[in-house]
Amino acid sequence: MSVLQALLAFGVAAALLTITPGLDTALVLRTAAVEGAKRAALAGFGIVLGCLAWGAAVALGLGALLQASTLAFEVLKWAGAAYLVWLGLSLIVRPRERFELSAAARPDGGDFAWMQRGLLTNLLNPKVGVFYVSFLPQFLPAGAPAAPFIFLLAAIHALMGLVWFATLIAATRPIAGALQKAAVVRWLDRLTGGVFVAFGLRLALEPR
Repeated sequence: MSVLQALLAFGVAAALLTITPGLDTALVLRTAAVEGAKRAALAGFGIVLGCLAWGAAVALGLGALLQASTLAFEVLKWAGAAYLVWLGLSLIVRPRERFELSAAARPDGGDFAWMQRGLLTNLLNPKVGVFYVSFLPQFLPAGAPAAPFIFLLAAIHALMGLVWFATLIAATRPIAGALQKAAVVRWLDRLTGGVFVAFGLRLALEPR
């Protein structure tokens, strides 16, 4: 795929991934509802820093390998595509019925402790690392330098996260209410699952 095609495809997948409820969404919504907008914004900023850290780790760790080894690229491409298909089918077949939004625990250390909490929530979640390793290299276009382009994708995802967290904070009550409706949660899970399956199949068959 070309650079433009890769960016557009990644933009669609990453945007859907960003708005699908998960641990990060829960932390920001809980903090906004219980502690206020400032601390929620700090928690969201910490989460985004975690995304950038994971993106840098993937870019530095895999960039040189993918650039140098066709075999490594093919192995990771098929493994990542299989992971995306499995993840997508899991969301389609077993969508969640509810999304918990209980009150957030209060960390010690003042306002900036919330940024630390957001950062650690992301960095200490191995699923984020596994997903980035599987997901980001799938959008590497032919001829593009691997490490800078992978980090660019992580930065785009982080920017989407900032916009989404700002939206969550500005509309905490209606969004929190919607995410507690079983039909909304099921719809988001199934839609996300369908996109992941489609991208997994397409990217598996996409030539380097």
